[in-house]
Amino acid sequence: MKSARSRYHGHRFPPEIIGYAVWVYHRFCLSFRDVEDLLAERGIIFLAKPSDSGAGNSGPTMPDV
Repeated sequence: MKSARSRYHGHRFPPEIIGYAVWVYHRFCLSFRDVEDLLAERGIIFLAKPSDSGAGNSGPTMPDV
């Protein structure tokens, strides 16, 4: 018999951390930045930005200095 897979299978963080972040976001009406700061205070580095899947392919580029 196959064991049931977690609904968070394949995510970067364990279910407890995801659940905590979602709970504080909704319970205290926080922004993503506020949740990111709370997690950082607890030693969890979370970057709320899209992955590099084509994000740097449009717009002007800055020269390397």
